[in-house]
Amino acid sequence: MTTREAQAAGRGVRGDLFDPDCPTRKLLDRIGTKWTSMAVKTLADAAPDEVRFAELRRRMPGVSQKMLSVTLRNLTRDGLVRRRVEPAVPPRVYYRLTGLGLSLEAALAGLRTWAEEHMAEIDRANETADQEDEG
Repeated sequence: MTTREAQAAGRGVRGDLFDPDCPTRKLLDRIGTKWTSMAVKTLADAAPDEVRFAELRRRMPGVSQKMLSVTLRNLTRDGLVRRRVEPAVPPRVYYRLTGLGLSLEAALAGLRTWAEEHMAEIDRANETADQEDEG
């Protein structure tokens, strides 16, 4: 059975991360961006409450309106975020994590913990590499 056939049947399969068409690789590319990680963390901190677009942008220093829009659109499309529009002028748009999004936050929290625990070691390795490049 091919990967596509297994997916169509609703079964998870392990992909080949070296294959550019691998669905797992494509998903990791989408959820592995800094803006995705920051948006998921910000929404998780607010859970179960919703957060308005403007407030999300304020809580994510450096993100442009366009990049946040694209990030939220992708997260919504993937079923990780729920979007709600309140009719007004201008419309009020709210976001919250779905159960699937909350499960992603748990995985990303583990990665953040790893980074915090190993950042000093990574910094030392970078300094060593820089010194070797100079010398």
